[in-house]
Amino acid sequence: MRKLGISIYEEQSTEKEIFDYIDKAQKYGFSRIFSCLLSVTDSKEIIIKKFKKINHYAHEKGFEIIVDVNPRVFKDLDISYGDLSFFKEIEADGVRLDQGFSGSEEALMSFNPQGLKIEINMSNDTNYIDTIMNYMPNKYNLIACHNFYPHRYSGLNYEHFIKCTQRFKKYGLRTAAFVSSNNKDTFGPWPVREGLPTLEIHRNLPIEVQVKHLIAIGDIDDIIISNCYPTEDELKKISDMRKDMVTFDITLEKDIPEVEKKILFDEMHFNRGDFSDNIIRSTQSRLKYKGHNFKVFNTPEIIRRGDIVIESSEYGHYAGEVEIAVRDMKNNGKSNVVARIREDEIFLLDLIKPWQKFNFNEIK
Repeated sequence: MRKLGISIYEEQSTEKEIFDYIDKAQKYGFSRIFSCLLSVTDSKEIIIKKFKKINHYAHEKGFEIIVDVNPRVFKDLDISYGDLSFFKEIEADGVRLDQGFSGSEEALMSFNPQGLKIEINMSNDTNYIDTIMNYMPNKYNLIACHNFYPHRYSGLNYEHFIKCTQRFKKYGLRTAAFVSSNNKDTFGPWPVREGLPTLEIHRNLPIEVQVKHLIAIGDIDDIIISNCYPTEDELKKISDMRKDMVTFDITLEKDIPEVEKKILFDEMHFNRGDFSDNIIRSTQSRLKYKGHNFKVFNTPEIIRRGDIVIESSEYGHYAGEVEIAVRDMKNNGKSNVVARIREDEIFLLDLIKPWQKFNFNEIK
C-alpha cells in the first residue's frame, strides 16, 4: 500500500504548529513523517527532549518517523553506526542517510537491535546500493528515498530520476520521493524558499499533479510533502485521489448522454495490451453496452491531444469504446469528443503503459 507523508522541521516551527499539522495530516490519511537533524544546532540533550516529545505524539497518531542524518550529525552527537540507540531514545522508526558510509557500515546498521529502518539516499546513479547489497544487509530493514532540492533549477532530471529509482527498485526496496506545496511562504530546512521537489519539472506544478505523476511512474511507493505548510485544500486533493492508479481530472462537454457519463465514471479503465502511438484505448465498455445506440452528437474536425472520445454506433463494433487522444488527429465524423483532460495533466498520457489502469474525475 502506498503511503503519504509530511515533513516537519522542529527548529523552524512551534510545538503547537507541528502538533496541529500532524493532526491535520492524520485526518487526510497521511502516515509517514520525514524529520531532519541536518539543520538542527541544539545540544544533544535538548534534541532528545524536543524530538522525543514530537515523535511520541506522532506515534500516538499512527505515524512512522524517519530522521534525516549524515556523518557530521553522527560526529556532532557522538553517535556510532554500531550503536543507534540514540534514535530509539528519540522514538524514531528509522534513519535516513543523506550521505552514506562505505556500504559495509550500512549493511551492519540494517541489523541494528533496535529494529530501526535504514533509509538510503537514492538520488545518485552510482554503484552505492550495489555495494551495500554485496555486503548482505538485512533487506527487510532497508528502504530508500530521493532528495529534495530547494534551489530553483537544481532538481533532478527526469531520466536520471528514473535510472536512480530503477537501481534501487530492482532489489525490491521500498522507495520514496518528495513533492512540493505551492502554498505561499512555505519553508524547508534551509533559507532558500523556492519549493522543495525531487524532480525539477514538478517545481511549478500543482501538488496533486506532482503526486499523479509519481503514481503514473509506478516505481515510487511513498510520496512525501517536503515543505511546510501545505494548504488544507492541497491535503484534501491528495487524500481524495486514488493512490493505486492515475486519476485524470476532466471537463465534460455540454449535454453528454447519461450512458456516456456512466462509462467515464463507473467503469474500470485500462489501456489495451496491443497499444497504439495515437490513442489510449479502454475497450470493456463497448462489450458491456453492446447493442446500445451511441448517437453522433459532438464530432469536431480535429481531435486534439488530451481529448476523450467515446465512439458512436457509426463506428460499428467500436461503438462505446473510450479513447484518449495522445496525438492530434482528424475526425471522420464518427467519433464523439465527450471530455478533455486538464491541461497540466496531459503530459501524463505518455506514461500510461499497456494494461495500466486509470480513472476519471470530473472538474466541477
